[in-house]
Amino acid sequence: MSKVDRGADSLLETLARVLFRDAGILTETQVWIDGIGRVDFLLEGFLIVEIDGLAFHLEARQFKKDRRRDNSAILQGLPVLRFFYDDVVHSPEAVLAQVREVLARGSLRWPQPNRPGYSPSWRNNGW
Repeated sequence: MSKVDRGADSLLETLARVLFRDAGILTETQVWIDGIGRVDFLLEGFLIVEIDGLAFHLEARQFKKDRRRDNSAILQGLPVLRFFYDDVVHSPEAVLAQVREVLARGSLRWPQPNRPGYSPSWRNNGW
């Protein structure tokens, strides 16, 4: 699979995408989810991952908007993880450990991975 992808909004998102894909995680970028909006990543069809830059995402209005989107995702059964520059660049193994832990637990909305009936494609689940 090519490491070039036009979907990333930033170099940091590109680094995260390469990290996830190199780890063998099904990674979709810049995905629109009804009731939530566009998310940076949808991993294995159910885990939302957002990569936050401090300058933009800590501005009060954007911070509130992000938290409301997180709440909407949780209400739909989609877990959300947020990471910053330092996480992706300086602690990629810690990022992967957290991602793998959530993926192992599965979605609140769909069956857990590696169990009968699991489908990693959210598009096939009535969206």
